[in-house]
Amino acid sequence: MAYNHYILTCGGTACESNKGIEIYERLIAEAEKQGVKGEVQIVKTGCFGFCERGPIIKVLPEDSFYVDVKPEDAVEIIAEQILKGREVKRLLYTGEGEKKAVNAVEDIEFYQKQFRVVLRNCGVINPESIDEYIAREGYLGLEKALFEWTAEELINEVKLSGLRGRGGAGFPTWLKWDLTRKAQGATKYVICNADEGDPGAYMDRSTIEGDPHSIIEGMITAGKAIGSHQGFVYIRAEYPLAIERLKIAIQQAKDYGLLGKDILGSGFDFDIEIRLGAGAFVCGEETALIKSVEGNRGTPVPKPPFPANKGLWQRPTVINNVETLANIPVITAKGGAWLAKIGTEKSKGTKVFALTGKVKNSGLVEVPMGTTLREIIFDIGGGIKDKKKFKGVQTGGPSGGILTEKTLDTPIDYESLTAMGSMMGSGGMIVMDEDDCVVDVARFYMDFCVDESCGKCSPCRIGTTQILNLLEKITRGNGEEGDLIKLENIGKAMSKASLCMLGGTAANPTLSTVRNFREEYLEHIRDKKCQAGKCKHLLRFIIDADKCTGCSLCARKCPAGCISQTTEVRGDKKKPPYAIDQSKCIKCGECFNSCKFGAISKS
Repeated sequence: MAYNHYILTCGGTACESNKGIEIYERLIAEAEKQGVKGEVQIVKTGCFGFCERGPIIKVLPEDSFYVDVKPEDAVEIIAEQILKGREVKRLLYTGEGEKKAVNAVEDIEFYQKQFRVVLRNCGVINPESIDEYIAREGYLGLEKALFEWTAEELINEVKLSGLRGRGGAGFPTWLKWDLTRKAQGATKYVICNADEGDPGAYMDRSTIEGDPHSIIEGMITAGKAIGSHQGFVYIRAEYPLAIERLKIAIQQAKDYGLLGKDILGSGFDFDIEIRLGAGAFVCGEETALIKSVEGNRGTPVPKPPFPANKGLWQRPTVINNVETLANIPVITAKGGAWLAKIGTEKSKGTKVFALTGKVKNSGLVEVPMGTTLREIIFDIGGGIKDKKKFKGVQTGGPSGGILTEKTLDTPIDYESLTAMGSMMGSGGMIVMDEDDCVVDVARFYMDFCVDESCGKCSPCRIGTTQILNLLEKITRGNGEEGDLIKLENIGKAMSKASLCMLGGTAANPTLSTVRNFREEYLEHIRDKKCQAGKCKHLLRFIIDADKCTGCSLCARKCPAGCISQTTEVRGDKKKPPYAIDQSKCIKCGECFNSCKFGAISKS
């Protein structure tokens, strides 16, 4: 059926938690109420990426891009745009400093430097419709893989693309497939790693929510390449929407003869099952993940042997993460040479980042490899919020490092990030401003790693705890300069001796901050001071007697009873000022927050 208009509504987790479902339902109800149900198709899509301004609605064919939409806006959208052909100007995106609204996606600065390969269908199709996926060249590449290419030719096509694993280390995808294909054994497995555990990361979740069939197609293709007939998607149970849409897509693929026995009459069998994880960060490591899929405790095992030779149930196994597999249908449909034209010499294609933190335009970003940090943070992200000064950016999550302003113009690829003391990781990117304390940030990540360490090997179990203790010692004002040498020595030992990459990279945030922000550590140690005011044990709240009006509000708000009125006599008839007993102060900040006259400062 042909429609005059299509309304695409964001159906990702972030928008759905912000009344996105209600917006979708109100649009349907209003279309029926206003008598245009047969003229407009209302589609629930995946994430548009521009999370800062969600919920988002896009109306076609006008390409109207509406942001910060509320359920009550549905009445006006239907009445004005669908009935009268007039855009709702107040809902159109307006860039910072712009007076004129922007109604074309390609004119919005957030999207201008992006190039969508993995996210090609997110925000474009209904993820619960296999027909819409097929209409966008879905399963076209699988048809070629099944009927036109041998396993060797298929792997060579992936090799030509230059695709490297998007889960962290960047191992060549074709080589992993080839090693598994050549491994001894009639039974082999394909596993999709959707166990996304980095703080602030949601790339894989959004990809599955917005385009689950791309993962299924990628897994079937991998199965054909290595000679596997069974796949597993390992996904954390905290992703209910992604799980639900994946289940729907798997069933649709089976109904269309794209999963199961004799796929499309090719004689090739392949099926997929879902395995739920309980949220353990260590299960993102491939050997721990395998143990969890088997029903055992998710702890790493020494390598070799590698999963390519002895993986799931001791059988040859390929493990690729969501983003890697989402690239496969594009490679098979367009050819490996097409993807190889994008990116840098050693890092081909694109990379998806979850851009969060102190940036104006947070969201899901996909850019060609070789794009600089400055382009992502300042051109796409719009720069730092509230006109604050940029301080650093954390890439690679708990396994990555914090980079400084000096690195902003370095093209991003696997090698450059590693050389700067960080890593690509799965794609988390957290921006920090002048109000962030890098010592406290390093402490946060190490606290996370202590909680998530499986405890199986001593370097990780003991090393993470020792580093956390030293960082807490520094943030409490008890640090010594020799502690910095201890942090570096422990971190280096962990990187060399830990059983898996969780322990091997857990010290990266600490090591990178000690190297890049050494003066800030020394300020904590020597001056017992935290400029950012994040380390509360180093805070001092001071009342300026000249500004104090003697209103007593701070004293009444103080839960520790450490603020009292002085006996100072002032000739201007003002009440005596108040003062803080530093020995009793618990650094809660209630006095600072309550003072209406700016008489209280923190240092």
